[in-house]
Amino acid sequence: METEHAKAFFAADRFAALAGIEIIESGPGRCTARMVIGDKHLNAAGVVQGGAIFTLADLAFAVASNSHGQLALAINVNISFLAALSSGTLLATATEVCDPNRIGAYDVLVTDQQDRVVARFNGLVYRKQQKLKTLGS
Repeated sequence: METEHAKAFFAADRFAALAGIEIIESGPGRCTARMVIGDKHLNAAGVVQGGAIFTLADLAFAVASNSHGQLALAINVNISFLAALSSGTLLATATEVCDPNRIGAYDVLVTDQQDRVVARFNGLVYRKQQKLKTLGS
């Protein structure tokens, strides 16, 4: 799924949009998404809330895993938070590990603007028989 098609299709992901996440680049089995940290992303300790980081990684994972046009739904994910920050920009880069017919594996690294790893996410998807609905259908 090329970048413009991914942006159009995933515009319907209302929670990611609410969090201010945008798709920067995508292609077969990969995606990079960005989130500029704002006050709404901070927890009571004044650092980015884990759910905000998870949502960023999850959108990149969703785009990468659905990039072949076949509906893919998460069946297992794991995230490790490795650094805390309160400002700046986060990038999530999802990469396909394997692409068998039914189960797909993906790694996602969340980094800050100095390319320091903030979180590591990995996930598995189940590929359904159905194709993604095309725009306008």
